[in-house]
Amino acid sequence: MREYSAFDILGPIMIGPSSSHTAGAARLGKIAKTIAGGKILKVQFLLHGSFAKTYKGHGTDKALVAGILGMDPWDENLKESIILAREEGIKIEFKEIDLGDVHPNTVKFIIEKDNGETCEMVGSSIGGGNVVISEVDGDKIEFTGSYPTILINHMDVPGMVAKVSDILYKHKINIAFMRVYRKSTRGSGATMVFEVDDLISEDVVNEINEISNIKKIRAINPITEEE
Repeated sequence: MREYSAFDILGPIMIGPSSSHTAGAARLGKIAKTIAGGKILKVQFLLHGSFAKTYKGHGTDKALVAGILGMDPWDENLKESIILAREEGIKIEFKEIDLGDVHPNTVKFIIEKDNGETCEMVGSSIGGGNVVISEVDGDKIEFTGSYPTILINHMDVPGMVAKVSDILYKHKINIAFMRVYRKSTRGSGATMVFEVDDLISEDVVNEINEISNIKKIRAINPITEEE
């Protein structure tokens, strides 16, 4: 028989009504904001399945925008997030879309920034406030955001995994999970995903970024509930 934790029974600390449609949505939004970086001018939320059908009634729209503003799922201002986003000059747009064979609570973010860059992320809220990220800027990857995570876009050449691992070892950061996603053929682009046991500092990011053949690095430290 499965043993249940208090989290399984009570769920996450959050502004209601739903852990999947509110807490998970806010987490997805905050991860998308972190991955995008910089100043956000516009966000399109492409909503799939249950998200598309119930996003207004369950407050998913407000939760997604709250995450984009950097709010946590338990932030008292979450219910006013759309108004606050407009006050910050961020354009918000919601569209219903069929994203194919994905979890029913899935959203695709298309984020436009003030430097002209666009960032895209696909993620799903899978229950209990938990999420899975399945795509970033067109790259099929997977991570949960439960661990501090490092996303590294790089050239697919020998030694890249070892060089990054050496830096993490130097900083006494333990690797929990690690995967490499190759874009196409050997020698083209690839994405490394490191999920680790320790928070990722700016010093670690900067040191990894100095490795030859690194194109872009992004660090996502997990959202933790307030004591």
